[in-house]
Amino acid sequence: MDLSYSPQDLEFRNVVDTWLRHNLPDELRLKVLNHKRLEREDFVRWHKIVAAQGWAGASWPVEHGGTGWTPVQRHIWDEACAAAGAPIIMPFGVNMVAPVIMAFGTEEQKRHYLPRILNCDDWWCQGYSEPGAGSDLAAIKTRAERVGDHYVVNGQKTWTTWAQYANMIFCLVRTDPGARKQDGISFLLMDMDSPGITVRPIVMLDEEHEVNEVFFDNVKVPVENLIGEENKGWTYAKYLLGHERTNIAAVGRSKRELRALKRLAGKQLKNGAPLIQDPVFAAKIASLEIDLMGLEILVQKTVSQADHRKAPSPEASMLKVKGSEIQLAITELMLESVGPYGAPFDPAFIAGEEAHSVTGNDDAAPLASLYLNYRKIAIYGGSNEIQKNVIAKLVLGL
Repeated sequence: MDLSYSPQDLEFRNVVDTWLRHNLPDELRLKVLNHKRLEREDFVRWHKIVAAQGWAGASWPVEHGGTGWTPVQRHIWDEACAAAGAPIIMPFGVNMVAPVIMAFGTEEQKRHYLPRILNCDDWWCQGYSEPGAGSDLAAIKTRAERVGDHYVVNGQKTWTTWAQYANMIFCLVRTDPGARKQDGISFLLMDMDSPGITVRPIVMLDEEHEVNEVFFDNVKVPVENLIGEENKGWTYAKYLLGHERTNIAAVGRSKRELRALKRLAGKQLKNGAPLIQDPVFAAKIASLEIDLMGLEILVQKTVSQADHRKAPSPEASMLKVKGSEIQLAITELMLESVGPYGAPFDPAFIAGEEAHSVTGNDDAAPLASLYLNYRKIAIYGGSNEIQKNVIAKLVLGL
């Protein structure tokens, strides 16, 4: 694959950069670049701005309302959005359940759900992990029993991101408890307003309510909300996880945060000189940047291959592992660069732009929370330990 930008790609990048300068609201940009917390309204607002331009489905085929962009153009778009400080487009609808619906859904499901996903009329969450079924996802116990023209669902999901905002959830459920565990799973689309669904918050170390427990008590789900065939959900789940793991690489965001790290290290002094001039700290940054450059090449290669296979390859596990390791390392070095100023939980992190840090270092205010929040990235989308097993088996053939 040719990794150099063609004249057409450079022209496309100029178009994207110009559009972002004129359409990304300053208040959203400043929140992102200053590591402030974003609310549901912030994400929806940005999604609808992008959707109005016709770019929300960056990786979607044209026939479903997508852009039809090449892998290089999608990479340019992602990098430009990250560099500009744009909020992410929430992945649960656009990048996770939508590809499953496109590949395995009925025509009626495509007509109903895809336009709503594209325009952010629905907020989706993911019902995969359960107590005792995280890394071993096939061990799920949430049960769906067919009763006439409905399934009746009972069970529990956990670590469900933004479930408190969602009106839809895509869920793995066990429909054949007597089958081998991978063979008895189905993939259901469920309305979060259905009677019998309860959402309970899980407050994390950074004091953020981002994840939840979701309980299902005799929840009725129409049979037409089944994706594909009953008991074939494990196939669809793996397909979705390939897309999720590719997105976790987040090269554009890591490049933006690496620039932020360099700025922080340039402001902090060690022995009277900027920290970035310290040989040991500079070597850490250099090593991180080399890893990020390698990851970027692998991302472009993997996404390009996916265009031909219509599904991410097992190499997506490599992207997940390395991408998450890089993001973890960046947050660690950010915290290290500000020293004791990064230690407290600083209310300025969640306050408005006018708020100032209790330590007097506004740059450091969000970094402890950022560090704590990012510990999860090595776990979701399939823990890194499990991904290394996938790499050993399916990539290296061991």
